[in-house]
Amino acid sequence: MALPILQSLYFILPAYLANMAPVLMKNHWKALAVPIDQGKAWHGQPLFGSHKTWRGVVAAVISGFLLFLLQWWLHTSGTFTSLSMVDYAAFPAWTGAVMGLGAILGDLAKSFAKRRVGVASGKPWIPFDQLDFIIGALLATALVSAVPWVAVWILLIASPLLHIATNHAAFFLGIRKEKW
Repeated sequence: MALPILQSLYFILPAYLANMAPVLMKNHWKALAVPIDQGKAWHGQPLFGSHKTWRGVVAAVISGFLLFLLQWWLHTSGTFTSLSMVDYAAFPAWTGAVMGLGAILGDLAKSFAKRRVGVASGKPWIPFDQLDFIIGALLATALVSAVPWVAVWILLIASPLLHIATNHAAFFLGIRKEKW
């Protein structure tokens, strides 16, 4: 049996991919590269910012859905069952889409709050930049099925560390313009 840390990380993989999907798809689906807030402002600040697009939402939802389907298939075929902390067959097939949507909505909520407190787009806002998508994904997933509490605590601790490491790696690989 795998450690609870690995099981928790495996469980939340659709949210991790959903969080990265907007960056990975930045040169694709140009027709969807439309800001969600359509340039509208509130109290002199953009609602979310020009970089929060419909392309990112669609990419997050689709990627979360597809990765969860892969996990479901692997689990039901008897592969990676030791990494499964949940019975994937008991979850609806669209759970990954919900997880991806929750991740991107968590990011949008953080962006909205970030603009309200005057933090510029792309500037670090620790720890919120590292927890927004995890909290959103966990809350959304909890609407579908119970998320084990051990996973919640592990993910709230491990995700900020992994998020920082991933963003730094993406920066050094030229995928991101900022380390954060």
